[in-house]
Amino acid sequence: MIEEKMKELGYSLPAAAEPSFQYVPVVLHGGLAYISGQLPKVDGQVGITGKVGTEVTLEQAQEAARICILQGLSCLKQEIGSLERITKIVKVTGFVNSAQGFHSQPKVIDGASELLVQIFGETGRHARAAIGAAELPRNSAVEIEMIIAYKVEER
Repeated sequence: MIEEKMKELGYSLPAAAEPSFQYVPVVLHGGLAYISGQLPKVDGQVGITGKVGTEVTLEQAQEAARICILQGLSCLKQEIGSLERITKIVKVTGFVNSAQGFHSQPKVIDGASELLVQIFGETGRHARAAIGAAELPRNSAVEIEMIIAYKVEER
């Protein structure tokens, strides 16, 4: 049902991103999934790059945040098998590659937060941090990490 809801909203899960460095995309522990920082990759490439506030508009940065969410959900699905096991979006931390004087990081990360609520309803409401960064990997405009609670299958 979750993926059907995403399709209704005009979104689909991309292929799960493969790490380029020494980390894993998702760590599962005690019913929580810790999803590593995701970049706005489309077909394996960071599609929205540059400083938000000069090279990247607020709207483009919000779209980058939505793509990061989809990447994270794709990685989670690969790890747990189904997004139907999600019980709560616990926390979203968003990093915004910010131009000097740009102070609308919360508005950028609203793109991610709003998408999560559209997909999951009240389950998608979460704690959050929106942080301005001087630089991000691969000159990405946005990077997002998440903590998500999921139903642990009985063995």
